[in-house]
Amino acid sequence: MRFLPGPDLPSGGYIVGLTGVREAYETGRGSFTMRAKAEIGRVSARKMGITVTELPYMVGPEMVMEKIKEAVTAKKITGISAANDFTDRKNGLKLVIDVKTGFDPEAVLAQLYKHTPLETNFGINNVVLIGNQPQTLGIIPLLRAYLDHRISVLTRRSAYRLQKAQDRLHLVEGLIIAILDIDEVISVIRTSDDTDSARTRLMQVFDLSKLQADHILELRLRRLTKYSQIELEAERDQLQESIAALKRLLADPVLLRQQVATELREARAQVDTTRRTVLLEADGSTGSRRSPGPAEIADEPCRVVLSALGRIARTDPAAEAATADAGGSAPSVPRRRAHDAISAVVATSTRADVLAITSRGRALRLDVVGLPHMPSASIQLGGAPTVEAYLGLDRTKEKVVGLIDALGQDPLALGTSRGVVKRVVPDWPDKPDFEVITLKPGDFVVSATLAPDGSELVFVSAHGQLLHFPSQLVRPQGRAAGGMTGLSLRDDDTVIFFSSIDTPEHASVVTVAAAAGTLPGAEPGTAKVSAFSEFPAKGRATGGVRAQRLLAGEDHLACAWVGSGIPAAVDARGRAIALPNTPAKRDASGTPVAGIIAGIGEIGSVPA
Repeated sequence: MRFLPGPDLPSGGYIVGLTGVREAYETGRGSFTMRAKAEIGRVSARKMGITVTELPYMVGPEMVMEKIKEAVTAKKITGISAANDFTDRKNGLKLVIDVKTGFDPEAVLAQLYKHTPLETNFGINNVVLIGNQPQTLGIIPLLRAYLDHRISVLTRRSAYRLQKAQDRLHLVEGLIIAILDIDEVISVIRTSDDTDSARTRLMQVFDLSKLQADHILELRLRRLTKYSQIELEAERDQLQESIAALKRLLADPVLLRQQVATELREARAQVDTTRRTVLLEADGSTGSRRSPGPAEIADEPCRVVLSALGRIARTDPAAEAATADAGGSAPSVPRRRAHDAISAVVATSTRADVLAITSRGRALRLDVVGLPHMPSASIQLGGAPTVEAYLGLDRTKEKVVGLIDALGQDPLALGTSRGVVKRVVPDWPDKPDFEVITLKPGDFVVSATLAPDGSELVFVSAHGQLLHFPSQLVRPQGRAAGGMTGLSLRDDDTVIFFSSIDTPEHASVVTVAAAAGTLPGAEPGTAKVSAFSEFPAKGRATGGVRAQRLLAGEDHLACAWVGSGIPAAVDARGRAIALPNTPAKRDASGTPVAGIIAGIGEIGSVPA
């Protein structure tokens, strides 16, 4: 289940409790609870409501609306003033349920889960025919049976193609014989009394088989003369190569399995999509996805994880440690997992708050208990929502650039697109939203991270300049201050990466170069991985050193990352992209990569 953590249903939603999934995977029989994706928020200036955007598998919006009306009429559900279906092709599924004033939306949602199909069970019964005998199989025997079936299909298909190729080769060889002496062929046919005698004479004169002679007789004269000796010989050679390849395939079981693997990879590439269904490790009891209050949940240690593509969730350190002990520790290369590049990890507890720092210089409080709970960040973070969607932000205008613990005592470091750096005194007001830096017009925060004394602050610009200096060179300031110059930039340059490094001796630098004239996502570009020790430290407010030599056609760095963990790159859909394995020199050029890199972070696993 590290590789198949649970079903991914086409309608999305949540699977609550994985005990039934484990049982179904082991024995072939089991059931699990499916739950709709519902968010509580304001539906008007004065009214709270519940918005449903994803339903359990095989549950339609008409069924849900009908059950809501029946439950309200029977007084099983109270507190609902209206329920409307705004589902359409443009906006997708959207059910809006208005909550009456004075009613707790969480309690109303709990009633909806209990009395409507917004929460339902799904049963698994894997009955298959093996040797014409029905059997109930778990996931491993089921996969083995499927592989045996694919091998059988490939064998029968290859045998059929071999026979067809051999039959065609036999006819082509007859045509080649006939085309070499077309005049005599025509003469034999014209001087024959009937078809049978023509066939017999062709077989005798040219040593043809009955099939070859019949094929020549059935061809129209214009088609026969159309064939050229070169075309027929080329087709013969191609058929001989195909026949030889098919014979090798059918004679070697290893080649058969390799071909099945290749076809499965091609099928996966065609249907590969980001996980829709979020898997939640819970007891599966009926109730709201978010608990009514933190008092009902124990204050236990957890981690808040933010992926390179903005996915956010809280994870259980004990579950991640169990995954690592089972063989899921950080590998040397990125695993093929959706959203396994981690940009930030905050160690906190379920009743605490974390601060999300945005590109506009704001700090927004996040209630940890309200975040989706994932058993393992490295496997299941692909189904989590984006942090901007969770906070209700417009990602095109403002996005989250960092996460920190609201109770942390280390200064917060901010780096802006114009090279400004600021360390903020960790004196946070008890407000849901406040500013942490005063930005100049046109400037925005690139990244936010903790920067205690003794750490190194790192800037990387679009023109390929890297600068790092000790954090002590930036004195901590109050929230209203505007910071100071960190990286000295040219007018046409901008900062694309900023971070703080605690262990420079173990850090790596990843840069990706591209061309500005190409369309977004059209060219993969070139990537380079270097040791951080290759880059000499410079003073604050200087230009730094060159981080990558650009090749012909490249004019800027598309993205960069500096960190002490194992770097991982993903594309816009969260699929892993392999980075160069060999460390390069500081100012070397990059190596072409197979895919468009949209984000870089660390391997999603338990920190060492």
